[in-house]
Amino acid sequence: MTRKLETFIEELEQATSLNHLQDSISDLRDLYKIDHIVYHWVSSDGEQYGCGTYDRSWVQRYVEQDYLRIDPVVVGCFQRFHPVDWKRLDWSSKAARTFQAEAIEAGVGIQGYSIPIRGPNGQFALFSASHNCDDDWWANWTEANRRDLILIAHTFNQKGLEFEKNRVPEAAKGLSPREVDAMTFLAMGYSRAQVANTLSISEHTLRAYIESARFKLGALNTTHAVARAMAHGLIVVGGAAKNAAGGWPGQQSTTDPQ
Repeated sequence: MTRKLETFIEELEQATSLNHLQDSISDLRDLYKIDHIVYHWVSSDGEQYGCGTYDRSWVQRYVEQDYLRIDPVVVGCFQRFHPVDWKRLDWSSKAARTFQAEAIEAGVGIQGYSIPIRGPNGQFALFSASHNCDDDWWANWTEANRRDLILIAHTFNQKGLEFEKNRVPEAAKGLSPREVDAMTFLAMGYSRAQVANTLSISEHTLRAYIESARFKLGALNTTHAVARAMAHGLIVVGGAAKNAAGGWPGQQSTTDPQ
């Protein structure tokens, strides 16, 4: 799966049109063997775009009825910054329950998981996966694939921003000094504990630096992030760096699956 996902990300990064995003999201749905995946963005000037695998008749009804105003997924995620399971959202109102019944009847699925994304100048997007299955299966699936879905969501959003009309390109984001330090020591073979000790920070803080660098680099895992950082010249690992660190540490590990 990791190799397939890496290939998918590489192909997604080469997308040149909105039609390519639609094709990619259908492929992704098939890769993960679930019912639906949807990406929906609202640009800074209010323009909306969506790609996904819902039935077209449901999409048309959603737009005609202006369900964007009452959809608990949209309303709830707009107030959040972290991924959320749909069952944790507020479905208590009569309008929300009616909407939910219609969505299930249209084949959206009884389970769902959404990742809210915020871009520059007020851009907001949602990346959602949904399926028909029991609670235990869904909990296991989302836990197993949560990190991959977050990476994919942000990759979709980066492409969506590229296609936004009248967009002023952002300056490329580099790594912070601490992120460079963390990536460099990992590339040199340090374990996480050794990196944290060397930088005089906790492993929890180190994890935050690593995750931030991984998302900036669009990497599947830590090893992938280190490789991309080196390929882009963001870190340099050689004799000078090794000497500055006082030689190679006793334990070497650059195969961290996280």
